Amino acid sequence: MQHDVPSESSALDILDWQILHALVHDARIPFAKLGGILDVSEQTVARRYRALRERGIMHVSGQVNAVPLGHARWVLRIKSTPDKALRLAESLARFPDLSWVTLLSTGSEVTCVSRPRSLERRDALLLHTLPRASQVREVTAHEVMHRFEADEEWPRLSHLFTGEQLRELGPQRSRAAGPGPDAPPDLTPEDEAMLALLGSDGRAPYAQIAAQTGWTAPRVARRMTELAQSGVLYFDLDFAIEGMGYTVRAALWLRVRPADLDAVGRAMVNHTEIVFVAATTGPTNMMASILCRDTPHLYRYITERLGALDGITDLEVTPALRVFKQAQTLLDSDRVSPVH
Repeated sequence: MQHDVPSESSALDILDWQILHALVHDARIPFAKLGGILDVSEQTVARRYRALRERGIMHVSGQVNAVPLGHARWVLRIKSTPDKALRLAESLARFPDLSWVTLLSTGSEVTCVSRPRSLERRDALLLHTLPRASQVREVTAHEVMHRFEADEEWPRLSHLFTGEQLRELGPQRSRAAGPGPDAPPDLTPEDEAMLALLGSDGRAPYAQIAAQTGWTAPRVARRMTELAQSGVLYFDLDFAIEGMGYTVRAALWLRVRPADLDAVGRAMVNHTEIVFVAATTGPTNMMASILCRDTPHLYRYITERLGALDGITDLEVTPALRVFKQAQTLLDSDRVSPVH
């Protein structure tokens, strides 16, 4: 597999990159364990982690996967009047069920991911809120049928570790939206309190969660493990990609021959540039998120890597002009107004 080497333009050093990779691998890895793996002190890892958070380079959050709870994930493309697209993106960033709210480079289209926790919340957004918004011209909803899972999550930096260090890290924790258990767990008010806290800080200490829920710390740890194993809880990292040496973020909308859909998805998900790829419903049947160092890098990826895959019949590339919200983190949205 091709490796993505940390860029000289990045504000991070090798230890920072190693800590980032370890957190992608296991978002709640104890700092004492990580320090032992990297041969530095627990205090050094904790200090570097705090610096990465304070500089806005990364943020860990606990996310609720609605699929095991019986609800779908949607990718929405919302066309707006050009003079109101910025306001629309700012407003959508405040919706709790929406993530990855992005204003595209056309200046008149916003994309986002919808993860409604109930059919009522899904219908309220798709059938009432968006259609009634004066600035919305058109909404296209792509249901995610299948998310492809990479052998190694982005930014794919396992080559910075020795084989022994990788064995000590252990198996990578899946962040894919899998099918979940036959009987999804019933979420209690205490579960919801824990999930809300993890949404703000995915590394919140067990003792802090215990104080919020009224549970003991061991019970918090057990319940967190149960929800993670059921597929309801997973951990995600938001990144400030500019500080990591990347300047181009884009969405790819592909039409792929049905017989080639699985093969193309499994190939793309392990490309170093790909962050997310899924088979979807809608006018295109595959969607991917991509990060590149610059525009020439994007061009090479499209012509050389995608061009080498059989089955792709059409491709649309939509660069991001601005990202207002990632998995959890609100960006550049100090003044946000409701959609109306």
